[in-house]
Amino acid sequence: MSTESWLIAGLGNPGENYRSTRHNVGFRVVEALVLKYNVNLREKDENIFGSFSLEGREVFLVFPQTFMNESGRAVVPFAKYRQISPERILIVSDDLDLPVGRIRLKTAGGSGGHHGLDSLIAHLQNSGFPRLRIGIGKPPSAVEGAHHVLASFTPEEKPRIEKAIERSRDGIETLILKGIDVAMNELNQDVE
Repeated sequence: MSTESWLIAGLGNPGENYRSTRHNVGFRVVEALVLKYNVNLREKDENIFGSFSLEGREVFLVFPQTFMNESGRAVVPFAKYRQISPERILIVSDDLDLPVGRIRLKTAGGSGGHHGLDSLIAHLQNSGFPRLRIGIGKPPSAVEGAHHVLASFTPEEKPRIEKAIERSRDGIETLILKGIDVAMNELNQDVE
């Protein structure tokens, strides 16, 4: 097992019609890394993926193509094949319980009701993987959660979510290079 390899998986739904939805903010963070490092992507076994080197560490960027609720079915075999241990699998996802643009990095934990995280925990049979959650805000009282996560951000929310995506991208680099404690200190601060 390579102690220097990382797997960064953004959670979302495949397809252009989901691209700008709240649920796909995990995809968008990983896309920001793809763009910064000019990563070539290819598709295999229910994933679109690529890799780059960051100061000698191999970093795999993964977009599961199974739809959100089956994310573990794609990500876990990819990680096992490359012998990447759970503590080096960072899952990037949306979070209804955080205000729009708020970021939380944790070393482990439950799913918080997020079906993509449920799937990963079930397939890994382990909840000891780090996760980076990006707030998408609670739905208005008249809107169901399922409809809210598949809606786009409002014009007022877009600048906050773009800033959160940029901060998350930079925080992932910090995590890989300096460790999770430094990255948590950097990312878990509430900034406006």
